[in-house]
Amino acid sequence: MSKVNFENLLEAGVHFGHLKRKWNPAMAPYIFEEKKGIHIIDLNKTIAHLDQACAAMKQIAKSGKKVLFVATKKQAKEIVAQKVSEVNMPFVTERWSGGMLTNFQTTRKSIRKMTTIDKMKSDGTWETLNKREKLFKSRQREKLEKNFGSIADMTRQPAAIFIVDILKEHIALNEAKRLNIPTFAMVDTNSNPKLVDFPIPANDDATKSISLILDAICGAIKDGLEDRKSSKGGEKEDAVEETVVVETASESKEVNE
Repeated sequence: MSKVNFENLLEAGVHFGHLKRKWNPAMAPYIFEEKKGIHIIDLNKTIAHLDQACAAMKQIAKSGKKVLFVATKKQAKEIVAQKVSEVNMPFVTERWSGGMLTNFQTTRKSIRKMTTIDKMKSDGTWETLNKREKLFKSRQREKLEKNFGSIADMTRQPAAIFIVDILKEHIALNEAKRLNIPTFAMVDTNSNPKLVDFPIPANDDATKSISLILDAICGAIKDGLEDRKSSKGGEKEDAVEETVVVETASESKEVNE
């Protein structure tokens, strides 16, 4: 797991918050000072919360469960898609379809529709379709791929969700909370960290900042996956690991409150 230090965070501009007038008072404990009308995030708090989030992420990955990453803002899309693909976790970078989690059966139906079209191409059925049907199916497949392609392997609800910008992704956050799915997120000075189980105070607008935090999180997941491979009794530990994550989440909530 790549250890992030104060200098790394400073160089990436993780400490730059929003204008003072845009702040959320709930972020007060994480603000170091105000400089030229802009709030500066306390990077020592960022490090502490990032370490906590990474430890929990490592346990989730070690238990063999999935973490869903959500980031549809343009600064984060490519970074998330690239880094999360490397650790084989599901992600949403196009558009959050309402009910993606709360109505998971419908989401799975859409994914199955996509695989059915793929099957048609491999089993010869595709050749029996006329030109118009092929065009319709191709367009349908493209649309489904755009919205659900990156979560096609997610056969069940995720064990946790990681969000970049909880204001933009408020629907995803609300769905996760309704289902009691542990939430991890980068929270900027205009957000309410109390809405998240594992908030990481950080600049969620700069690509360098997003990239650095994602590096640490994905590094923790990678470590967890490697531990799982080398651990012979991996399956027996699953129940224990899940308990650890839930307990850590409740501890984190107490700290935030």
